Order: sequence, then C-alpha cells, then structure tokens
Amino acid sequence: MRPLRLSVCRLRERKGHAYFGLDSILGAKSQTGWRRHGLQAVRTCEHRARQHFQLPPAHTQLCLSIWQTPELLVEIETAWSLSGYLLVCFSAGYFIHDTVDIVISHQARASWEYLVHHVMAMGAFFSGIFWSSFVGGGVLTLLVEVSNIFLTFRMMMKINNAQHLLLYRVNKYVNLVMYFLFRLAPQAYLTHYFLRYLGQRTLGTFLLGILLMLDIMILIYFSRLLRSDFCPQRVPSQQHKDKFLTE
Repeated sequence: MRPLRLSVCRLRERKGHAYFGLDSILGAKSQTGWRRHGLQAVRTCEHRARQHFQLPPAHTQLCLSIWQTPELLVEIETAWSLSGYLLVCFSAGYFIHDTVDIVISHQARASWEYLVHHVMAMGAFFSGIFWSSFVGGGVLTLLVEVSNIFLTFRMMMKINNAQHLLLYRVNKYVNLVMYFLFRLAPQAYLTHYFLRYLGQRTLGTFLLGILLMLDIMILIYFSRLLRSDFCPQRVPSQQHKDKFLTE
C-alpha cells in the first residue's frame, strides 16, 4: 500500500508544479482543463489505491467462498453460502462508500464512469442481499478484482514514467491474459446464463439488463487498453498525457 500512496503523492506534486508553471503562460480558461485532468488523475489513482488497500480480505473471502461452495459457479441463482453472502455485502458497502465519497468530494463529473458502474453494481448486489438470490452471480462478477491488481500495477508504472522497463512490457501481456480470464470470460459466461431470462418479468431480467450494460463498459475499457499499450500511434497526442489514467 505504501508504494501506491507514494505514487499518488508524487502525482499530486507533479500536477501542482504543472499548475504553477502554466499559470504564467496560459489563461484561466485553459487552466480549467488542466486542473480538471489533474483532479481526475488523482481521483482515479486514489480510487485504485484505496480499492486494493481494502480488498485483500475480500480476495481471501472470494477464494474461500469458491473453495467452500463450488456450486456458486454453476447454480448462479439458487446456490448460497455464508462466505459468499458476506462477500457480496462487503462489496455493496464498498460501492456505497465510494459513491458517497465521489459525490462529497465534488468529483462526480470527472468520475462519472465510476458512478455509473457503482450504481449498476449496487443494483446487482442488492438482489443477493435482500432476496438471497443470485449470490453466485455476485461472487463471479468479483473475479474482476484479480485483473484489477495488474491494471493498478500498470497505472502506477505509467505514473512513474516506467513504460520503458521490461517489467512494464511483461505486465502488459499479463494484463491481456488476466483481462480475458477474469473479466471477459466470466462476463460472457454470466451473459449466456442470464439470457434464459430474456422476455420474462423477473429479477433475472433486471439483472440481465445491468449485465449487458456492464458488458459494453468492459469492452470499451478493453479497447482503450489495447489502443494504449499496443497501438499507441493511433491514440491522439493529447490523450497520451491524460487518457491512460482512465484506461
């Protein structure tokens, strides 16, 4: 956790120095855009750092849930376990906390993608909390946190301008594998499962709608990741400076 905090502090200092230097060159109107990008950058890094500071116990609980009740991976609607239920409750609480934090810190506009994702995630997790249904689906969706570990590592190296290191080049290929195994594959499996509720007026249909919107977001993020790491020449020059923080 300490390296993550140091990187965030370094980013704060870097953005702060950039503001002082640009104030004498650019007008106030131009500075608004720079400050907005800086706040979004810091917000994204703090979000990732806080997320992975709080979630190691959740990762342990995730493994415990799947180990104790493997039926959660198959009987997505009816399977239930105490560890899986507590994991879903913890995750819903985290999303509520982070949503409130975004709104209170006046970062709703810069972090609107997080807000949309959090609202959809809370809607899905509440079905497992209040109706004790689809707990297995909630546990499956949390597999994405395994991929987030490597994405956060990538972000920290980009903040520290370490793209030239061999470790970064290795990590970008590991990211592809992890993204497929723990994001694309589980989402495809869940989408295929929930398609059986299409046309019905059930909770499963509501969750299918949320799942399809999450599918779109995940594919958009995947395309950003590919463009940034494997096709940088196709990314506009202005986006090279700021866009990596949201990819």
